[in-house]
Amino acid sequence: MTQRRRAIGIVLAVWVAPLLMAGRAVAAEKKSEEQPVCYVRFEVGDRVAYGIVEGEGVRELRGDLFGSWRPTDKIHELAEVKLLVPTRPSKVLAVAGNYRSHLADQPVHGNPEFFFKVPSCLIANGEEIVLPEGSAPVHYEGELVIVIGKRAKNVPEDRALECVLGVTCGNDISARDWQQNDVQWWRAKASDTFGPCGPLICSGIDYDDLLLQLRLNGQVKQRQRTSDMVHGVAALVSFASRYVTLEPGDLIYTGTPGQTTEIKPGDVLEVELEGVGILRNPVAGAGSP
Repeated sequence: MTQRRRAIGIVLAVWVAPLLMAGRAVAAEKKSEEQPVCYVRFEVGDRVAYGIVEGEGVRELRGDLFGSWRPTDKIHELAEVKLLVPTRPSKVLAVAGNYRSHLADQPVHGNPEFFFKVPSCLIANGEEIVLPEGSAPVHYEGELVIVIGKRAKNVPEDRALECVLGVTCGNDISARDWQQNDVQWWRAKASDTFGPCGPLICSGIDYDDLLLQLRLNGQVKQRQRTSDMVHGVAALVSFASRYVTLEPGDLIYTGTPGQTTEIKPGDVLEVELEGVGILRNPVAGAGSP
């Protein structure tokens, strides 16, 4: 419980705003007037619910976070609930080469270069990244993750943010040998536990100008602002929606900055996104108890 409380304490270090007004979530076209708010998906007892973070507690919501909802009078201690992957997406997209610092000598892509991760690779804050047998090296990739808020198809870029509920932290775990040698990236990028995500969904902030950091065992390995992305949040959502219908709860990993290094059993990874929080995951080897 001590370790769990510590992880929750880290999450609570971010600044969160008061409860949104009751009823349907504020429309995205009013985002300039919207106050920052952070949502969580959590388990308490035998129930799973969404809530809004209020200090060290979470106010339970009734209804559909991606439709109509209202706050209830039930407030749970964050330290006493289990935080889950923020959504249950129908699909998970990810972008390759979206920071020049990561591309190195490779050319910048004119269009976003998407690939798919699968929902079954997602794990929550605090859960273990398990390195599969037969692959080395496996690297971290700290990322901002877009959370789709409403159905998006052929959305123009100037309307794309209307379809975004908020953003969360993500780690696109990558088996480099499989990535280089396989025809497809299905196991290199989407093996079980290769999609840490969470713990909060935060809206009402400037998604395209947040400080993104990744720490390996407490040492900063990646540090860059999301303003350095080649393709920003609206551009990514708009382009993807031309070809794939985005559904509420779908996730888009937006690419990683800088260089990455190998992870090994016993390591601890932390992805911190300004205004959002910290995603913390230990690393284990296949066959670990």
